[in-house]
Amino acid sequence: MGTQAPADHTYDRQHSVEEKSENQKAIDEWLPITSSRNAKWWYSTFHNVTAMVGAGVLGLPYAMAELGWGPGVAVMVLSWIITLYTLWQMVEMHEMVPGKRFDRYHELGQHAFGEKLGLYVVVPQQLIVEVGVNILYMVTGGKSLQKFHDTVCTSCAKIKTTYFIMIFASVHFVLSHLPNFNSIAGVSLAAAVMSLSYSTIAWTAALHKGVQPDVQYGYRAKSVAGTVFDFFSALGSVAFAYAGHNVVLEIQATIPSTPGKPSKVPMWRGVIFAYIIVALCYFPVALIGYWMYGNSIDDDILVSLQKPAWLIAMANMFVVVHVIGSYQVYAMPVFDMIETALVKKLHFKPTRTLRFVYRNVYVAFTMFFAITFPFFSGLLSFFGGFAFAPTTYFLPCIMWLAIYKPRKYSLSWWTNWICIVIGVLLMVLAPIGALRTIILEAKTYSFYS
Repeated sequence: MGTQAPADHTYDRQHSVEEKSENQKAIDEWLPITSSRNAKWWYSTFHNVTAMVGAGVLGLPYAMAELGWGPGVAVMVLSWIITLYTLWQMVEMHEMVPGKRFDRYHELGQHAFGEKLGLYVVVPQQLIVEVGVNILYMVTGGKSLQKFHDTVCTSCAKIKTTYFIMIFASVHFVLSHLPNFNSIAGVSLAAAVMSLSYSTIAWTAALHKGVQPDVQYGYRAKSVAGTVFDFFSALGSVAFAYAGHNVVLEIQATIPSTPGKPSKVPMWRGVIFAYIIVALCYFPVALIGYWMYGNSIDDDILVSLQKPAWLIAMANMFVVVHVIGSYQVYAMPVFDMIETALVKKLHFKPTRTLRFVYRNVYVAFTMFFAITFPFFSGLLSFFGGFAFAPTTYFLPCIMWLAIYKPRKYSLSWWTNWICIVIGVLLMVLAPIGALRTIILEAKTYSFYS
């Protein structure tokens, strides 16, 4: 009798641990990021292209006009190189601990900085980026729909931008109920194809029009202060254009991994292809658009290209399809965070009803903000500097230094510190210029117009 109780207690404890483990496994299989791990390497390519090439590419000629030829080309090339390097770091760090995968950005942050500090450092930044992009893509989708409507039907009555944003949002009230990353693969592939298509249309149409009469490449602002603020704002626009890092670990989490075939191999192959496509989209649009129009370019190059009407209408519809996919790619990690909090912290049951309610609320929230604050170029630059610069340009470098501790003054040490300094400068300077742009645009804006 005396020996039976401890055995019973041991069995109860083991049973409790096993039950808890089973519950945890069931929750992980329900959460969007960890529910499916059968993605192929090319999923990485089109998810990354969809995440990166978005509204930003259409504003690059405008950013070039604010930067000028020399600084503009330098900033574009440097950004491509630095962000490819920091993306490589994140792919490498995904499975740096044997037998463990950092499926989410904040999990890597917790490993680098500690459980609490890692959350406080990463989660606010990541949420600002992802929610900010979703709001911005609501604006982009709505304005592109409006441009399509106005181009194909010149005699039609003008419709408010607000209504077009609502039409664009209606698609997401349906698509947002796709359960995980792999389930949006088709949407993401269509979006990636569209991004390459409308980028090609933008630069080929500009090239076909030729250099405009009386083109000027000097700075648009009349004062030194205006030129400086525009320069700062343009830095944020470029930073925004290179923005895939916020979802890269979540994308890699969907790829299967074994000790013999770690996920970083197919992931990196996909990233290389993605960055080649990014270069094919960004550099021709930015350089040819600025070359043809100079400082008279609009903040969205498709606005400058008025004819041929059918081609511009088609390009705007391509933009709509692309930002539909981009919205979903950026929303999925947000859904994962919300579901984790609801199920693990607040102990809600993981049901379809729960998912249906909160995802609809989220889409409605981003739609409301997009309708209220549709300052396209200012928002682009502000989010680019304030949130994208840390998570894209230097946070991976800080994590690398904290975890791997490279020898002082070694090549790795210098490379990371140079990226950190450039990233911090971006984070500080870009929002200053962007706030000025938002204030200037807000003076002539009436709410819900």
